[in-house]
Amino acid sequence: MNVAIIGAGPAGIAAGHELLRQGFNEFTIFDALDEPGGTWRLHSYPGLACDVWAHSYTFSFAPNPDWSASFVGFAEIQQYLKRCATAFGLDPRLRMNTRISRVALQSSGKWQLQSDDDDLGEFDAVISAIGNQHTPLFPDVPGIDRFAGPSWHSTQWNHEVDLTGKRVVVVGSAAAAVQIVPEVARQAGQLTVLQRSANWIMPRRKKTYSDAQRRRFRRFPWLMSLTRKVQSLMMGQVEYAVTLGHKRMDQFESMVKKYIDQAIDDPELREKLIPTSRYGCKRGLVSDDFYPALNRDNVELVAEGLARVEPDGIVTSSGREIKADVIIYCTGYRILDYDRFAVTGVDGASLADAMGDEPRAHKGICRPGFPNYFFAVGPNGLVLNVSYYVTVERNVETIVGLMKQLRAQNKQSMNVKASQYQQYNDWMDERFERFSWGSSNCNSYYMGASGHAPFLFPGNFKEYRKLHEAMSLQEFELQ
Repeated sequence: MNVAIIGAGPAGIAAGHELLRQGFNEFTIFDALDEPGGTWRLHSYPGLACDVWAHSYTFSFAPNPDWSASFVGFAEIQQYLKRCATAFGLDPRLRMNTRISRVALQSSGKWQLQSDDDDLGEFDAVISAIGNQHTPLFPDVPGIDRFAGPSWHSTQWNHEVDLTGKRVVVVGSAAAAVQIVPEVARQAGQLTVLQRSANWIMPRRKKTYSDAQRRRFRRFPWLMSLTRKVQSLMMGQVEYAVTLGHKRMDQFESMVKKYIDQAIDDPELREKLIPTSRYGCKRGLVSDDFYPALNRDNVELVAEGLARVEPDGIVTSSGREIKADVIIYCTGYRILDYDRFAVTGVDGASLADAMGDEPRAHKGICRPGFPNYFFAVGPNGLVLNVSYYVTVERNVETIVGLMKQLRAQNKQSMNVKASQYQQYNDWMDERFERFSWGSSNCNSYYMGASGHAPFLFPGNFKEYRKLHEAMSLQEFELQ
């Protein structure tokens, strides 16, 4: 089988490694960027780092003894992924600087890929590994195009603009903002941070590794394994912390409130920083320097949303006018954006239309009507209580395992049965209300306009792994 992998980030690299491991040698990994790394190659904003422990944010089969700290920045992660692609033997199969524009099922049962500039040929199967932190989402307010000064989204950082002494407005206070704000605060003359809603932020407690510690990791690999296991146990607590009615949720919220009391000087500011939603409704964050940055004389947190943008600044939801030289939008991404490129399946059906406002999949990896088209991380194909890499490795192992079974039966394609897909999604629907992020009264990027929560799997990794281990071709129509 000739396989196309779209995306050379962690998921695409994992898919390539798994194909080789299970005996598939004919595949190409396409990516729009110039080097592997995905989101860690695309983004470059100041302070950008992973909020998962470094030794957990690695492939299980490629530990890295040379991490510089317990949490590391984007450049270090991207270099790790680039080294992994080389070490796994993927470099000859990489086709960089190739932006996919169209993927279409042919009457032959093969998938034809096209880029912006070229016809890339036909493939027996496609693994979409395009990731979610890619397409910037801007606030839907008037005047954005009328601002006279420089403005940009965190995804598209403008490194040519010197922020020294400038009046800067950061719109947003979530994942990107908590990393950007401390860096910008050191340069700006005045920094205003717009916070539409507060977030639960834990201390990161970053620790730098000495040369001696890194030597010990290299000499005794079991130390890295032990570190990863301890971190996995700690990450496992997140399952309980986002489960409504569980005491761990109260404990997590108490820890954050205590952290705010210790870190923030102004009592009024403390109140503004306490979320009104339950822990886990919005993505839990970690930072050692966001709260201290808010104590600076040149930084003001405004607990309001953005109403409109004027040529010389912004207007908040209460009508307050704030002058600005630079506006930085830390307003998130369009997750699960299946219209990023055109995908047409059986009878010309559009994947973007099929997903619509309520993206769904079968066990996070496939959807009826798109035979041999797989998601490395599809709707509800990510588990919250383990590292991203753990879920990705499980997903691609299942995908390639199914392809191997298909080849062994001398069949050409598999299309998940609509009945299996519906049964699985009905089962999931009964579980969402157990969790803060899936509850109907939660308003976050985890929740779509229809009220469906398409991002996370409603359970723990043990349950998810069991579902995947039981998958077989009996769930598919074969040709």
